[in-house]
Amino acid sequence: MSKRGLGMRLSVGALMLCCAAVLAGCATSDVLPRGEPAYALIGDPEKGPLPVTDYRISPSDTISITVFQEPDLSLKEAVVEASGHISMPLIGSVQAAGLTTAQLASDLEQRLGARYLEKPQVSVIVNVAVSQQVTVEGNVMQPGSYPVGGRMTLLRALALAHGPTRVAALDEVVVFRMVGGKRMGGLFDVNAIRKGQASDPQIEGNDMVVVGFNAVKGAYRDFLQTAPFLNVFRNF
Repeated sequence: MSKRGLGMRLSVGALMLCCAAVLAGCATSDVLPRGEPAYALIGDPEKGPLPVTDYRISPSDTISITVFQEPDLSLKEAVVEASGHISMPLIGSVQAAGLTTAQLASDLEQRLGARYLEKPQVSVIVNVAVSQQVTVEGNVMQPGSYPVGGRMTLLRALALAHGPTRVAALDEVVVFRMVGGKRMGGLFDVNAIRKGQASDPQIEGNDMVVVGFNAVKGAYRDFLQTAPFLNVFRNF
């Protein structure tokens, strides 16, 4: 390739990157809160969970039931039947749907204590809540809606979507949530979270995670894809 052709090719690439940088600078991400205001809205695990209404178990949810010091009576994964019931050792079918985990645990304690155990201690955890989903959109490998199972965080939500794409703007990840009937959002820096420089925010059912687009990376990728067509400049 001649010097002129090489210079022309580099100039085109530089122009694309410069334009992308301008577009990135025009983003409206500064409208959304960052840092402490964003964590105050979404939830910082280091400061404890935000107060929320207790989730009520639904049919097809997967729950775990632990009876203290009674492994044979405990269930690691129990799928709530369509009728709303679960089957427990010794006591048989028990209504679970419509109850909170605390209510179900209390009911099981009463049933077990009435005939089988002395002062039983029962804990119930929802492993997978089918009615509670997080939607992950934007620059991720597999956008879609995923069930919220156990303690969900931003990094876990991204992992469910098979991670960000190569052109994702990891410092421009937005979590949207309905607060007081209004959709609110906060911006988070996934790079800082991965490095341990920031907390991994809590994700709740019906949240939406949107991963931004890195305009510079995207333009450079497009430039590399079109590079073979620039061979026309070799003759200059």
